[in-house]
Amino acid sequence: MRVFGAGQRPGVEPRLLTVFWTVPNLITVVRFLLVPVFVWLVDQEHYGRAVIALVILGATDWVDGYVARFLNQVSVVGRWLDPVADRLALIVVAATFVVQGIAPNWLVYIIVIPDVILVSYGLLLFHGSPDLPVSKIGKVRTALLLLGTPLLLLHRVPGFDNDALLTAATVILALGCAGHLLAFVDYLRKVTLKHRQLKLMSPPEETSA
Repeated sequence: MRVFGAGQRPGVEPRLLTVFWTVPNLITVVRFLLVPVFVWLVDQEHYGRAVIALVILGATDWVDGYVARFLNQVSVVGRWLDPVADRLALIVVAATFVVQGIAPNWLVYIIVIPDVILVSYGLLLFHGSPDLPVSKIGKVRTALLLLGTPLLLLHRVPGFDNDALLTAATVILALGCAGHLLAFVDYLRKVTLKHRQLKLMSPPEETSA
């Protein structure tokens, strides 16, 4: 069974839709709406329900891509909306963990600082998004972070507060953060390369005599 690219049907010609209201985009919107629900649950110390919300957040990250390929509903909006939803969810989850004392400060720094640099770099070179596909490193990184965070929160649920779970969650999060830094370097390289290629392809500017 394929994990990355699952849902693609053999013989079906992929198409890129320009509409917003597609099934996968609706699933992504639900992911956006779950983020404040998660923050509220953690603030109220409903950790068990917050874990469930996190699991749904992580699951929809895979489900919307699967549905988009299976229904052949990959859209222009979805190509940027899905990664934005991922980044926003991870940043808010990390910040909530740090504020509530569930995770150390380095979790936010490692996630937020590279993202701020990439966004700023993309705006500087392209005046917007460089429109690059998500790499496999980035997908593995996201999967590790979306697995480690609910496990770390599960440690706060009565009956699950054991050292083995805390150790496993910490190791998975550390691997996810390492993958985040690798994905950051890879993405930075690809943004620079794409900008250089576009400059070489663009016609030289005319100079007046």
